[in-house]
Amino acid sequence: MGCRDERTGPVADAQSQKGGADRRNRKDNRREEIVSAAFEEFATHGYAGARLEDVASRAKVSKGLPYLYFKTKEELFKAVVRSVVTAHFNTIRGKIETTELPVKEFLKGPFLQFMQDLVSSRRVLIVRLLMAEGHKHPELTQFYLDTVVAPGLETLSGLIDKGVERGEFRRTDLSDYPQLLVAPMLLSVLWKALFERHRHLDTDDLLKTHIDLLIAAIEVPEQEREAS
Repeated sequence: MGCRDERTGPVADAQSQKGGADRRNRKDNRREEIVSAAFEEFATHGYAGARLEDVASRAKVSKGLPYLYFKTKEELFKAVVRSVVTAHFNTIRGKIETTELPVKEFLKGPFLQFMQDLVSSRRVLIVRLLMAEGHKHPELTQFYLDTVVAPGLETLSGLIDKGVERGEFRRTDLSDYPQLLVAPMLLSVLWKALFERHRHLDTDDLLKTHIDLLIAAIEVPEQEREAS
């Protein structure tokens, strides 16, 4: 009776490891479900109007569960920004930093597509929320500036500098003001929120026209590049 079946050792270990992995997966899934539900709650009711108990109801979890992952609504909002916005922006930043395309072609291709997709996506609801309520919650706008805006602008400055170093672009102040590259994207978000019901704006064409005009303003003509 006191003999131990050696075969049960590895089996028990494997089962224990599998059980631990399953629990971690469930925990991760629960967290993702809460964040996803919070995004919908913030998008529907704004920051001030969103309540963690309503997030729990939307996620179909107990009222107290969100507090196990996020101590405050601010923490939950930041998690939403990281999940919905930051991850998306990090993808285009990675492409900017590693692209082998001429900068002109990257701006007219992947970067333009990124802006067009963003304006038509539900991610802009976070931007609209910050526009509407950010003046009351400077800690949120500071967080968004630090985690989304500032790294993005730095990357865009580097992209413009790369175009200058390669001889594609003339040296201008654009690298000091990369906000000019994305300004029409913010206009598009604002227009869709306030004026689209009254007057349609083709934001895809607006963004394309903007990129074309900027490139025309800073591009070194082909003959000059060949001469140099």
